[in-house]
Order: sequence, then C-alpha cells, then structure tokens
Amino acid sequence: MSDEAAPRGWLARLKSGLARSSSKISDGIGSIFSKRKLDGETVEALEDLLITADLGVETAAELAGAIAATRFEREASPEAVRAVLAERIAEILEPVARPLALDPARRPSVVLVVGVNGTGKTTTIGKLAKAWRGEGKSVVLAAADTFRAAAIDQLRVWGERTGSPVVAGAPGADPAGLAFDALTRARAENADALLVDTAGRLHNRAELMAELEKIVRVIAKVDASAPHHRVLVLDATVGQNAHAQVETFARMIDITGLIVTKLDGTARGGVIVALAKRFGLPVHAVGVGEGVDDLRPFEARAFARALVGLD
Repeated sequence: MSDEAAPRGWLARLKSGLARSSSKISDGIGSIFSKRKLDGETVEALEDLLITADLGVETAAELAGAIAATRFEREASPEAVRAVLAERIAEILEPVARPLALDPARRPSVVLVVGVNGTGKTTTIGKLAKAWRGEGKSVVLAAADTFRAAAIDQLRVWGERTGSPVVAGAPGADPAGLAFDALTRARAENADALLVDTAGRLHNRAELMAELEKIVRVIAKVDASAPHHRVLVLDATVGQNAHAQVETFARMIDITGLIVTKLDGTARGGVIVALAKRFGLPVHAVGVGEGVDDLRPFEARAFARALVGLD
C-alpha cells in the first residue's frame, strides 16, 4: 500500500467504524434543523441529542451554545450545523490528541497497560508491538496477566507475530515479580520498549487495584522513572461508565494516557469528547475494528468530522 493510499484507507475505516455514533448525531441534527428555525427550542433539542450521544452534559451545553451564537447566512441547515460542530469538537480534542511516543533516551520505555475486563488490552499491546516493530524498534512483551492462561497464550501469539520476546511465568505467578523480571531482561537487551500486560480488574475492587500499585512500585525499583507510560484502555461501548474507570485508575496509579477501543461496536463514540473535556488526558489511539491496522494514532479533526458524519 502506498503512503498516499494508507491514510485514505484509515479514514474510510474510521468513518465506517464510527457509523453508529455518527448516524445517531447526523440523523438527529437532520430531524431537528431540516424544517425548523434556529431558536431556543432547536438549541435545547440539539443539546439533548448531544447528551444522548454521550458527549456529556457540560460539553453538550457548550456545543449547543456555540451553535446558538453562530450567525448563519440563512436558516441553519443540518450540513452547516454539523460543520460548526465538527470544528468546535476538534478544538476540544486537539490538545489531547497525542500519539504514544517512545523516548529514545529511555531504553526501554516502559508502557504499563491497564483496564477493566474485556477492553482489549492484550490485543492493543499486540497492535502497538506490531506498529513499533514496523518502525524497526525492538520490543519486549511482559505477560503480567498471570490469572488467565489464555491471556499468556494470546500474548505469546502476538510475540510470534511481531518477532518480540515474551516474558511469561506459570499461571498464578506473582504479576509484580513477572514485571520485574521482564524489565530486567528488557534492560539487558537494550530494548526500545517494554509493554506490560496486566489482568483486567474492576475499578471498584480495592484489592486488585492495590495489586496494580504494587506492580508500579516494583517496576520503579529497577528504573525509578518507570513506568514511563501508564495507559488505560477503555471500551467505548461502556459510554459514561468510562468516567468512573478513568477516575479510579488515575487516582491509584496516575494514568498518563488513554486508548479507546471498540468504537465500531457502539453509538457512544462521543464519550471521547466528554473525557477530553473533563480529564484532559492524552488520547493516544483509537480502535475501530479487530484488524491489526485498525488501531491508529488519534487525530482530532478526522475524528470530529467522522463523528458528525462529514467526509
């Protein structure tokens, strides 16, 4: 695939992946503005629509207010409203659209990947490893989800696919000890990156969250500056529940960034806008499918336009 074809292919997948979210917003705007003037009633209806699309109460009010303040040349057409919304959403998202970058001065850059059950952490790690290996970087994978033998096996498959060594132990082994061993090996091999998989844990289970804190402490014994990235993987289908997950994980281990998966399976893609507005955490990447190339760095403007149904 040529360099020119690749971006177009990704944008098409992004638009397709966000189809459920964008159709809800686009169809709703069409219904509100197609035969009605821009007045208080239409602005209120738009605000309600954006709230139901998971953009959050504060963000919905701000965006509806921006539409109310816009001086349209004629009556506000659905297309014009969507264009203004896309620009305003992009302005909210641009400060948080930051790729997950490895620091060449830190070898390895340690990336701790966390999240609740079923968000796609292991698959996300595999896709990150593939991307970095494609750039010629060396990667070590740590199977610190020692509770599920299937997770260890899955990470080993990704290790084979990407040519990345996997540090794993027996099911039930101490996750913190495994992370320690993996970092020791990655340092010895002068690897560019160490990706640490962790067990899915409910954010309201104090003992499991404490275990995560232990992993962070043990990693810091090998490298006081590590982990350099503490990435929370969120499943977009949970909608507003994502806020509680971010709050709890950030409180426990100081989350440094987010990756949002499964946007193709939900009409709740607007939650990314709400999270950006509320927490301001970097959104490193988004996933819009199961394919290995369906996880890409987050681009604010492309996402904003796709979310409201614009090309």
